[in-house]
Amino acid sequence: MSEQPFIPMAQDTYGAPYCNVHRADYHDLLVVKCRSLGVEVLLGSHVAHADLSAPSITLANGTTLTADLVIGADGLKSKLRALLLNRPSPPYLTGDLAYRILISAAKMREDPDLVELATTPMFNIWMGPQAHAVCYLLKGAQVYNIVLCCPDNLPTDVNIAPAAPGELESFFAPWDPRLQKLLALSHDVSKWRLQNSRQLETWVHADGKFTLLGDSCHATLPYLAQGAAMAVEDGAVLGGLLGKLQSREQLGDVLKIYEALRKARTERVVQGSTHQQDIFHLEDGEKQRERDAVLLADDVKPGFPNKWRDDELRDWLFGYDAFEEVEKGWEQYNRERRFGSKVEPVGCAVQEEGALGSVAVVSPLMRMWGWFVFSVWASVFSRVYILGIGIVFICSVVL
Repeated sequence: MSEQPFIPMAQDTYGAPYCNVHRADYHDLLVVKCRSLGVEVLLGSHVAHADLSAPSITLANGTTLTADLVIGADGLKSKLRALLLNRPSPPYLTGDLAYRILISAAKMREDPDLVELATTPMFNIWMGPQAHAVCYLLKGAQVYNIVLCCPDNLPTDVNIAPAAPGELESFFAPWDPRLQKLLALSHDVSKWRLQNSRQLETWVHADGKFTLLGDSCHATLPYLAQGAAMAVEDGAVLGGLLGKLQSREQLGDVLKIYEALRKARTERVVQGSTHQQDIFHLEDGEKQRERDAVLLADDVKPGFPNKWRDDELRDWLFGYDAFEEVEKGWEQYNRERRFGSKVEPVGCAVQEEGALGSVAVVSPLMRMWGWFVFSVWASVFSRVYILGIGIVFICSVVL
């Protein structure tokens, strides 16, 4: 009897390949595409103040930019989130940090114990007490990416720091000898505190001219490898909805639909990623042995510890079609025949679920690319600015 593939091929099952893209390469793709569509990218543009009602953004150099819409995508430590909520909104400690390492795959291929890791495109995950490691190839199998998630040992006021000599080797000494060999090939390792966000009351300002996007409203642990993917989905849904605008008066309603379509889904991802922390980091003992027995038996049922083998969750993650969600949301909006109507989330009920790092992992692929939002804006907006690395979008509608 022929052996079945470990998991269905993404192309056959979901209509698109699974893409692993280094974060810097992905940024480059987005910037090139934005500029080709006439979007002006203003680097080094520190936002000193924002008026979410106007809306407008005032830069540190005194320049004020007014618009019809401001989108805050300024990340985990979003200042615009705090302004929207009218209260401090710091990120939350998760108790973990991540060591992020890139090493030469060519060097790995010189070692017989590491050849398979350096030549076979797959995720390799080690789980152990209080920690886990995730490793995979990047850049056409030229680079091997390693993310080691361990207990947070950074000082309170420090979020990024270099690893001390021997720090990793000491922690992972009892682990797989191959992991020790990988660590021996690494240099200049940094560690990054892992933080996330809590469920927000809203993403949209009451005046309907401002919204949040990405980590600024749903920062997550990387343990489902979906942080970047959720931001890409946000962009596709918001872009698709903005492309349906018929008048400026509909802008506030479009933002409400966007929140209704996206909020519950992203909250489930945040919750599920946090839950994976408990599964990955079990101390040696009875629960760990039970987990390992379930994994080895490979009897896949809902709640299976390896989420990439859990058909229900995998289909929910990777079978998502952002454009289809836009059409459903817009159809419901028109059926209500009134602005400001409540739009129920489509296909994203919240359930309790019982990257990584320098890499943007884009789910297979929702039949869209991250730049879609900008390609829509090219026809919807008279001008689009992207300010800084931070990121704040500021857009003026033309209809």
